[in-house]
Amino acid sequence: MDEMAANPMNGGSGLYSYTRNSTLQRKAIEAAEELINKAILEKLEINNFSSLKTFQLADLGCSVGPNTFLAVQNIVDAVKLKYQSQRRLDSQQLLEFQVFFNDHMSNDFNQLFTALPPERRYFAMGVPGSFHGRLFPKASLHFFHSSYAVHWLSRVPKEMGDKTSPAWNKGSIHYSKASDDVFRAYEAHYVKDMERFLIARAEEIVCGGLLALILPGFPNEKHYSEAFLSRIVHLLGSCLLEIAKKGMTSEEKVDSFNIPTFYASLQQVEAIVKRNGCFSIEIMKSLTQEKPNPKMLSFNIRASLEGMITQHFGSEILEELFDLFCKKCEELLSSFEREIESSLLVLLKRKYNN
Repeated sequence: MDEMAANPMNGGSGLYSYTRNSTLQRKAIEAAEELINKAILEKLEINNFSSLKTFQLADLGCSVGPNTFLAVQNIVDAVKLKYQSQRRLDSQQLLEFQVFFNDHMSNDFNQLFTALPPERRYFAMGVPGSFHGRLFPKASLHFFHSSYAVHWLSRVPKEMGDKTSPAWNKGSIHYSKASDDVFRAYEAHYVKDMERFLIARAEEIVCGGLLALILPGFPNEKHYSEAFLSRIVHLLGSCLLEIAKKGMTSEEKVDSFNIPTFYASLQQVEAIVKRNGCFSIEIMKSLTQEKPNPKMLSFNIRASLEGMITQHFGSEILEELFDLFCKKCEELLSSFEREIESSLLVLLKRKYNN
């Protein structure tokens, strides 16, 4: 197994914290809410969960809040409605909820636990570790949720750092506008990671349980270089090259820096799920959301990538880099319509016969 790389979002509650700069991700959760609620009502086989007293759900890649609390509360409310509709009105049995918040060990769990909603109607637990492997006992979870997390690769593809490889990514920090060899290396690593992810979840979830994934991605009819976040990451790479030309860092350092994310199409995800064979596809849909403003987008990307950039380049370039990035975001966003297709909702159900 590859060594797992952790890329935590900015912790705390400061100006560039993920807590204050995750509106893009929140909008995706809101866009998916109605569809997830409908799936719970129509697809969740709650009566088949033997002597159900505690409903167990997990949010994978939860970060520090507040988005995870919104997603979890939506699911708890929808399951509660489903449960009440299928029980006799005079039944005294109340369903309790246990929620597992998962992220890498380096995640700011202190910030997460400090921000837990005081009026929550569930028991909260933290589960540190990579979701690319097993996290829970067999058949112990009824529902998995993950939003804007599974697009993170377990590590940068090895070929990116090999100057003798055709996939050496000179002059770029991502695959979006790089060579086909670079794209194929990223894609192969994503497929391997997703296969491991689904194998682990298939072990952990009960038959009839649901897995909801909100992924940054793009519709089938578009080219991968047109994916919204692919274009944004390419823009950040161009800013790093400009910073290098000013002498604030070296081009060699830019050449050796790669963002370990992959933005899949619906078709790519569908192929991986079908090959795994443990889940039926209940919903697979491209979601639209309102176009972000440049400053919000710039702060969002900084909250997500600042730690990785600082570790590689040092903190001295941050202000210049993100000032330049914000200006370029303004130019790029002016070419988009009012709404953007930047997310996918993939809702899966655990089969009984695998």
